[in-house]
Amino acid sequence: MFTAATPNEMPDRDLTLSMSGLAFMQSIKAGKIACPPIWDLMSMSLEDVAEGRVSFRGGPRFAHLNPASGVHGGWYGTILDSCMSCAVMTKVPQGSVYTTLEYKVNLIAAIPAGADVIATGQIDHAGRSTGIAQGRVVDAVSGKLYATGSATCLIMRLAKD
Repeated sequence: MFTAATPNEMPDRDLTLSMSGLAFMQSIKAGKIACPPIWDLMSMSLEDVAEGRVSFRGGPRFAHLNPASGVHGGWYGTILDSCMSCAVMTKVPQGSVYTTLEYKVNLIAAIPAGADVIATGQIDHAGRSTGIAQGRVVDAVSGKLYATGSATCLIMRLAKD
């Protein structure tokens, strides 16, 4: 896998619409399409892709701490939004895209900076216009649960130019 370093390295609309969401996510995993730069910024990487299920691996670093020296809630939200929304993406048909409509995060325990975690999103529903998924963030070694979440995504069929 490689990360886009410039806007020109990001997939364009035609490429995105030319394949199903599952094929798109598999192409990122295979290194054929660039990873978005947010993944590097948030210290996470795509771990696994299957229909209806996506996992990320990563962990918060010093740069992700809040003023109280805890991991900022936005880090939890970002990795959960990514795994849940990408799980929805795996169900998006060719010619369509998705966007997160809303997501909810439940913080269960503090993730220590430097911890190695796995965030997994699992689809609950994918219809013509919405997708719903749930997510979990667990310690990669012990399996300790750090956070859960749920997401609703809008699925949109786009007209070709």
